[in-house]
Amino acid sequence: MGEGDYSLRVQIMQAKPILAMVLMQFGFAGLNIIAKYALDAGMNNYTFIVYRHAIAAAAMAPFAIILERKKWPGMSFSIFGKIILMGLLEPVIDQNLYYLGMQNTTATFTSAMSNIIPAFTFLLALVLRLEKVNPRSLHSQAKVVGTMVTVGGAMLMTLVKGPALHLPWTKGRQYHQSSTNQQQHTIRGALMITAGCVSWACFMNLQANTVKSYPAHLSLTTLICLMGALEGTLVTFAMERGNVSIWILHKGPTLCVVLYGGIVSSAIAYYIQGVVMKEKGPVFASAFNPLSMIIIAILSSFIFAEELYLGRILGAVVIIIGLYLVLWGKRKDEPERVQMMPIDQQMARMNGNAETLNGDSVKKVTPVECV
Repeated sequence: MGEGDYSLRVQIMQAKPILAMVLMQFGFAGLNIIAKYALDAGMNNYTFIVYRHAIAAAAMAPFAIILERKKWPGMSFSIFGKIILMGLLEPVIDQNLYYLGMQNTTATFTSAMSNIIPAFTFLLALVLRLEKVNPRSLHSQAKVVGTMVTVGGAMLMTLVKGPALHLPWTKGRQYHQSSTNQQQHTIRGALMITAGCVSWACFMNLQANTVKSYPAHLSLTTLICLMGALEGTLVTFAMERGNVSIWILHKGPTLCVVLYGGIVSSAIAYYIQGVVMKEKGPVFASAFNPLSMIIIAILSSFIFAEELYLGRILGAVVIIIGLYLVLWGKRKDEPERVQMMPIDQQMARMNGNAETLNGDSVKKVTPVECV
């Protein structure tokens, strides 16, 4: 295989994290749309989260046992404590506050508020030294500016409406919003969503830190979901004492939402996020969050005939520009020693430091050896 073929494979490998994060945002957008209507129809948010993560743990456990049983790292008290904390931060605190906030607002508003996650993640990553910023470096400036531009674009989508765009597929159709009175609860919902976003940012940074010492991604995802289900059960018993009816899982839309949320937005999403963050860091992963709002706006226009406005289109363009700046900054931020490796060693590094490539021996490359 020639150097040109290797170069193409390197480019494909480099594009995989971007594609994975974009697909993950499609998954989150789909859940946002269907979960809002299920919650408005009476689904209990506490039991939804318990069932969601129990299903996620059950879905991932067989893969973790079959594929990672022989390479399970040692389980120290430190790692176990981090897993317990991760199960509390995202599955319990973040998701309960997120869905309570959604019940008090709308799916679009909730998605818009969630776009502050990249800013919180970036600040926490700086504090925890998971992200390095050199004020004199152009690529570091691009990461900072890109994060701010991305959040600004999300706020533009939220605050600036502008004229409606009369699209062909929305003509003759009427958009129906939930009939619940949401105006009086907007502030309460916004505070809940903001607190949930802080918890999500903490989770992302903690997960990025944990995958370094516990690189068995399938097993880590299973344990996070299992802890989330157990801790969520305790919270549900505390908040809904004596209310047995909430544990009844009805067939139909509610069951579909639980299955979708557990398999797609918990099991697969946690796994993808962990794999990507091990290589790219939490700031890279969180930078894609604003894409969810763009996807929701587009899907809502097709599915619910929701009108698109010029302000949302402009905000979407700004988000894409900010995301590009972050990705460019992260790409340039990768150590020059990695970019200067021979092609075969780059491929081995991106495939988990494989010792062989196409039958040829490839030495494992460490940061020290690359200097």
